[in-house]
Amino acid sequence: MSPTQLPDHGAVLAEVREVRRAGIVRLRELRLPVLTGMSAGPGEGSPGEPRFPAVERLLRTAVAAIGGGTLQEAAEFSLGLAQGTRDWPPADRRRRAAQVYGVSVERFRKNQELMVLGQVAEQLVRLATGARAQPPTAGGGAAVSDAPEPSAAPEPSARPRPLAPSHHRIPVRAGGRGRHVTLHIHAVDLLRDIDVVVSPSNTHLALPEPYKSSVAASLRRAGAVRDPAGRLVEDSVRDELRAWSERFAAPGLSVAPGTVAPTGAGALAWQGIRRIYHAAVAVPRPGTNDYDVQPADVTRAVTRVFALLAEENDRSADAGLPPLRSLCLPLLGAGRGGLTATVSFAAVWAAVEAELARGGDWDVHFLVRRPERALLVAELLASTEGAPTEEPGP
Repeated sequence: MSPTQLPDHGAVLAEVREVRRAGIVRLRELRLPVLTGMSAGPGEGSPGEPRFPAVERLLRTAVAAIGGGTLQEAAEFSLGLAQGTRDWPPADRRRRAAQVYGVSVERFRKNQELMVLGQVAEQLVRLATGARAQPPTAGGGAAVSDAPEPSAAPEPSARPRPLAPSHHRIPVRAGGRGRHVTLHIHAVDLLRDIDVVVSPSNTHLALPEPYKSSVAASLRRAGAVRDPAGRLVEDSVRDELRAWSERFAAPGLSVAPGTVAPTGAGALAWQGIRRIYHAAVAVPRPGTNDYDVQPADVTRAVTRVFALLAEENDRSADAGLPPLRSLCLPLLGAGRGGLTATVSFAAVWAAVEAELARGGDWDVHFLVRRPERALLVAELLASTEGAPTEEPGP
């Protein structure tokens, strides 16, 4: 890898998953061009020279950079970096990592493992990015001074890889079967012809002011009915959500995390949006403007979304209405909720994968606004296509 080339997160994640399957003791047998390139300092060795000890050191540094807690502990067990686990077979390492989170092996494989390995890959990319920012030294002394001026354009290989256009059909695998999901890279109010849009909410189901930039605020703004001069006539989404709360929630009290409240789409119906599902995943932190979001609550909310789709379709059939088939999911909790994009995706995907594996015939869409986040989601989605459906025996 050249000193100016930044590693691709998807490629790094793929090689980290390969290390997890094989284990540290088999590094010498693996072909890991990205990790090998990242572990080599400028000017060290020759191209293609084995650097297995350096790759192991790099992995240990990345795992240590996670900063402790269950995430780091699970990463150490998954990769065989914990003391005494170096020669453990992959099934035993996965079982011990699942115990860290107190979940079954199968649930860990489908949910937390992707999050854990994604965080290792993220730390590896950060380490590599930091290394690229440091100019190489000459003879161990002062830094070489032939770096470009700050105003100079970056090398093409250092620029973010574009992901265009704004809609992508990506193959995925769920329950051993191939499916497709659609990734949108634009603002939520530009969505067209999707039956249900999922909107993140707090547990008080209080919508943000419509002038704000969040997904919930954008949907409230776009769903409002206005006169030809742009004056507000009806705050449709807010009014329906308030009516739902008055009917089902105790006055003045919050709903349980994972609750989903359905409303109409207001003026968004003109864009083919039929329903908005408000997923209560953010728990307000008393005395602050901050929220706490647990990945388990995100998974619970998305699971409830699919159940609600089925319930509303039963009522639609009785009324002679067309069924709801398509739904769009943002990265719940990845805004002010504080979850990283990788953690949020893993929590959302756990519910989506389980539903698709059961044979759910839904047209699933994901929505992000920032291109760099879209790249990460595209890589995580694509990684499900190549993942084995069953762990081979030791």
